[in-house]
Amino acid sequence: MVRIAVIGAGMVGLATAVNVQKVMPHASITIIADKFGNNTTSAGAGGIFRPSAALIKGVEPEVLKTWIKDSWDYFFGLAMSPLAGETGNGLVSGFLFSDDLKDIEDPLYKDVLLNFRVMTDEERRRLNSKFKYGCFFTTVITQTKKLMPWLMTQFKSKGGRIEFRTVGKIEELAGQYDIVINCTGLGSRQLLNDQAMYPVKGQLAIVKAPWIKTFAYGGHKTYFIPHDEYVIVGGTREEGNFNTDVVPQVQDDILQRAAEVLPQVKGAKVIGSWAGLRPHRDPLRLEKELLMVNGKKLGVVHNYGHGANGISLSWGTAIKAAKLVEEISGQVVKESKL
Repeated sequence: MVRIAVIGAGMVGLATAVNVQKVMPHASITIIADKFGNNTTSAGAGGIFRPSAALIKGVEPEVLKTWIKDSWDYFFGLAMSPLAGETGNGLVSGFLFSDDLKDIEDPLYKDVLLNFRVMTDEERRRLNSKFKYGCFFTTVITQTKKLMPWLMTQFKSKGGRIEFRTVGKIEELAGQYDIVINCTGLGSRQLLNDQAMYPVKGQLAIVKAPWIKTFAYGGHKTYFIPHDEYVIVGGTREEGNFNTDVVPQVQDDILQRAAEVLPQVKGAKVIGSWAGLRPHRDPLRLEKELLMVNGKKLGVVHNYGHGANGISLSWGTAIKAAKLVEEISGQVVKESKL
């Protein structure tokens, strides 16, 4: 039996573990992490399916389109199924405003989302005259605080195991596992000394505003994303900031900017706040390698560095990572039998 460890229990790690189970149902798979569930960065995500080309660099467009399509098919499928409520996936329509035409005519997602169209000048002026351009579309919003526990249940029901543990080096898992899948995100700075990884701090406010039914974006930083019980209002993009503290002055600025995009938020009660570090890398790393540890082969698959697109790309990159695991398993299994 092939022994596989997935390091990291965020959305990318969970999606990868579940997809590996699909292609290798007889393998023994363990998720190893020092943070699970609501303690992960993924738990704070707005979860809107809107992969931004401006925030994804160094990946071939056709490859990226495949990941986007695979992810969309999965999240849209859940949103249209009886599992929609349980998994926290739903269809929501809304608006995106920007002063950059590329944001409005983004070829990466406009062909998979529903009802995508550029607003007329009259529509944009009636909704928000501050920005030069605008578009309308229907997409999926994934509430990770519902989907991640559901995925974990699915993983365990198929024999998957979990282990609370901090891994210092991938090599320390040699002998215990035949293949290691690295989904540690920002943790890869320490695990691999990958200095291409850097944090992009995001802060957001959580408000009680049941009258807000649509999402709205004003550029890349300011947005509204409605969830079942509250609305997420963001945000910030602070590259290189490792501090996860919520800054009150920043929250005031977020709410002020938000009111300029959607004035309805002025009447909302703030019920919480959150700050986290998006694990960014240009490009994100999705590849396989063979390591020699104590004279034996250890298969390694890397899947990390998704940044702000972690939820949107998670399922597509997980499908690809699972294929890489399947490919490399033939080499390590053959080695282990000798």
